[in-house]
Amino acid sequence: MNYEKLWIYIVVLGFTRTVSSIWAMTLLSLYVRVQVTILGRHLYLDFARVTDGAQLQEGSDTFSKSGHKDFLATADYLATYGINALITKMQHAATEILKEKQLKDPMGIDEVLETILQILKQFMGLCEDNSWINYLVPENANVYAQLMAVSSSGFDDSSLLKDVRKLDQLMSETRIVLSSDDFRNIMDRSLKKIASVVVEDLAVQIGAPIPPPGLPLAKLLAKVAQLSLPLLEEPDKNKHIQIIRSMPEVELFYTFLYANMPPET
Repeated sequence: MNYEKLWIYIVVLGFTRTVSSIWAMTLLSLYVRVQVTILGRHLYLDFARVTDGAQLQEGSDTFSKSGHKDFLATADYLATYGINALITKMQHAATEILKEKQLKDPMGIDEVLETILQILKQFMGLCEDNSWINYLVPENANVYAQLMAVSSSGFDDSSLLKDVRKLDQLMSETRIVLSSDDFRNIMDRSLKKIASVVVEDLAVQIGAPIPPPGLPLAKLLAKVAQLSLPLLEEPDKNKHIQIIRSMPEVELFYTFLYANMPPET
């Protein structure tokens, strides 16, 4: 690998790091809210049955609580199991978008934003049949339960496996929501919003206005890579999560999701 190709590879890694962070933070924020909404609906229906005098089957309460806990734990699935595949796919997307770029090529703030959005679009295009969902949600409840059992005990012990029917039901409902056009709409809107905020932060870091046609890509590289750091802050300190939560269209989506979820079967 010659010097020029090495630097272009570093450019690809820099954009991959930032765009992967944008995608992961945004989707986790949306995903956790989907979890809470689905679980809230289930808890409401359970409470309604008891209020109406319906008798829960013996053991069903424990069964539900175990499934609820395991379902909430899937919020860690991306960071634990899905992140490497996500980064690899994102790097492929970044390589395709940046393949014609040269280190000396000028790039302005607007072009940085456009490049990030192009990488996101390319990435989603590579994820055929909504395969991006597999980075967030385990494909199989039984396999996931086995992974959790090994993680907690340190060895593979089938006796530790739980009844995963409730977990499987919750995961299936989640996949239906994530694959819907309505979710894809708020996902796209949220990604564009966060990308814009991140690039605004880049402009602040640079300080002085960038004269046309922009700075050489080589000079922007380090700052672009550093844009990922604020995205990974704790939720209570993460302004990007707060921005997503405050988007009216996002709030409306979850309101309709809770109201229009089908009855539990």
